[in-house]
Amino acid sequence: MGLPTGKWRTPLAGILVAFFLAAVGLVGGRAGISPSQASAQADLPVVGSYENLVKLLEKAQGYNTLYGRLTTDNMAVKESSQAVAPQAAGEPANGMDFSATNLQVAGVDEGDLVKTDGLYIYQVNQDRISIIKAQPAENLALAAAIRFNDRGFTPSELYVDGDRLIVVGNYTNPEPYPLSNYKNEQIQSRIYPPIYPIPLTRAIIYDITDRSRPLEVRQVELEGNYLSSRKVGSSFYLLSSKYINFYYIQQQPIEPPMWRDTAQGEGYVAEKYEDIRYFPDCINPNYLMVAAVNLDQPGRAAEVSTYLGSGQEVYASTENLYVAVQKQDYGIQPLVGEMVPYRPADSATTVYKFELVPGGVRYFGSGQVPGRILNQFSMDEHEGYFRIATTRGEAWRTDQYTSSNNVYILDNKLQLAGRLENIAPGESIYSTRFMGDRAYMVTFKKVDPFFVLDLSNPASPQILGKLKIPGYSDYLHPYDENHIIGFGKDTVELKTWGDESQAYYLGMKVAIFDVSDVANPVEMSKVLIGDRGTDSELLHNHKALLFSASRNLLAFPVTVMEVQSSKAAPGTQPFPDYGSFSFQGLYVYNIDLVNGLQLRGRITHLSPQDYQAAGDSWYRSGRNIERAVYIGDTLYTLSADLVQAHDLGSLALQQSLSLAVK
Repeated sequence: MGLPTGKWRTPLAGILVAFFLAAVGLVGGRAGISPSQASAQADLPVVGSYENLVKLLEKAQGYNTLYGRLTTDNMAVKESSQAVAPQAAGEPANGMDFSATNLQVAGVDEGDLVKTDGLYIYQVNQDRISIIKAQPAENLALAAAIRFNDRGFTPSELYVDGDRLIVVGNYTNPEPYPLSNYKNEQIQSRIYPPIYPIPLTRAIIYDITDRSRPLEVRQVELEGNYLSSRKVGSSFYLLSSKYINFYYIQQQPIEPPMWRDTAQGEGYVAEKYEDIRYFPDCINPNYLMVAAVNLDQPGRAAEVSTYLGSGQEVYASTENLYVAVQKQDYGIQPLVGEMVPYRPADSATTVYKFELVPGGVRYFGSGQVPGRILNQFSMDEHEGYFRIATTRGEAWRTDQYTSSNNVYILDNKLQLAGRLENIAPGESIYSTRFMGDRAYMVTFKKVDPFFVLDLSNPASPQILGKLKIPGYSDYLHPYDENHIIGFGKDTVELKTWGDESQAYYLGMKVAIFDVSDVANPVEMSKVLIGDRGTDSELLHNHKALLFSASRNLLAFPVTVMEVQSSKAAPGTQPFPDYGSFSFQGLYVYNIDLVNGLQLRGRITHLSPQDYQAAGDSWYRSGRNIERAVYIGDTLYTLSADLVQAHDLGSLALQQSLSLAVK
């Protein structure tokens, strides 16, 4: 059978979209998806009115095909070459370098739980923000703690830009918006107060010239759930996704999406339907809202754009922003006798492209390819081309709907330039990393095929080499142009019944792949951590990685589960045991191309009493290490309740600071 290892990879947003599409009865065949088609589109049409919004959503029920064509503007796009962005060091502060957030693209900042500027450390700490004076390490101290007056606000990420701090999170408004905020009186008179709390995405900008006294400068707020954000230079981009209850609006009017920018006033502004645009080939009950803020001009209003559409994964280069959404076609099969044959959902991914301009975005066009993407690393822009990796079908099937994996290359007008299809049929993509003219892909069903792809000729991408090894990688990180680090799980293949077998995941696996000989990639070094049940945030969030090739440093938080003894007699155990909780903290490795991976040491914030209280189960504590950063020769580990400073070489403890709320 060879079922996957129990990893569930369908995003919630994708489930909601898929549910709606199934409900409204969209149909279309697998063969109907063609990435080679393209048509020009000068601009997006507008919704225009509430009545037309209802008509558009009703019209979606009558679509006889789900998949549209590639679309694009006639505008030209500047070519750009995006550098690989391994863990970068920040600008020296007081003569010392410091670590930066692990970014996908150089020059495109992403929010994270922890940031440092080389003197201070900034931390999202549950319901507050901690600003920690980190230098000198022996004088470690809490400079300030930002608490929020709105109890419904939950911070999730932050940015640091010189003397600016940006905090991003979700806010749940328990009260209806005051109708006086609506500028359209006709709409106002028809709106019914919301029954459920309204989810909002909020970005709060602070002046931190005086780190001990952060001053709030402005708030930018979008209705809907937080989707993503990016910062390029002095421009900050915030994205939200607002679900529209399609069946509710058939019964009574609802309000248009709202936003506010306190630089222009405290009141909320309702988007005008004549300003809301929609994607003709992708009408679904969601609003995608994009706000662009020029940080250098605090008095300039945020530019907010709203689209009737959706968004799941976000990728950004220094010049363009891409929002991807998965669409599913459940189809309708004719009766065969008295039975309706089951055909699985087919999928396509639509990518919306926006040009980044100072303090704003400009919609460029959209493209569509067969299959579904895994995450933001499934997308890339390089020298004017957009590359995207997808999986189509299901790995567990053995008929014509079995899975296949593909790479599509679109030109700067989102027209198909090249394709590489049917990679590792019967398996699914677990990780992808684009690096210049190459791409690296890991697929999995029973073993881990590691593929090296040549994308130097966009019209004819090729497989250069592959390596089959046990396990899989959830995340691929560049060491240099010829070496890749893979982070994932070890696996074992066991017989189930008859000649059938199944792969079971075990502990965490870290491996270095040597791709100097592209035709024959080699796993040159590997380490295994714990047993079945071991996990790390790094496997789900690339920002949890601390890496510096120049310092031979690799570190990440991990929760270790270890099997103490087998519960079954030898030879009778059908599958591996789950381990018992044994450790939570930071694993720190030396890494180089001569000695490979060597454990430098482990750091934990948990006390012996904590481990005793945890017992065999995974232990959630305010002392679970979430992130690590370095400043000069000092390594800092951070949990909600504690920050510690360690000597980067020996890992000896230098200083501790309690952050626990008393």
